[in-house]
Amino acid sequence: NPNEREYFFYMLEYSPYDNIRMEAYPAALVTSSLNDAMVGYWEPLKYVSKLRLMSVAEDRPILLQADFHAGHGAASDRYKCLSDSAFHFAFLLDQLGLAGAQRLSAGG
Repeated sequence: NPNEREYFFYMLEYSPYDNIRMEAYPAALVTSSLNDAMVGYWEPLKYVSKLRLMSVAEDRPILLQADFHAGHGAASDRYKCLSDSAFHFAFLLDQLGLAGAQRLSAGG
């Protein structure tokens, strides 16, 4: 129960938002959904805002992808889900330095 002092501080120890410190954070892509019934849309926004403020690594982007139609999981539309996956992989490839890599031909 967070209303009890002992448990409040225990829970505070593992709070991602409250444990952000001034340091070099890795690149991050944080996703948010407007219709998420379990996580308020403002929570990832606050998290990203604080990460950007406290990160001393200016060369590592901290991005927010907000979806105005999805819920707690992923988008239910197949093409939107594929588009989101492509965006996530593009971010990953960019951070690995592989964004400009040549495509493999269908023949190998």
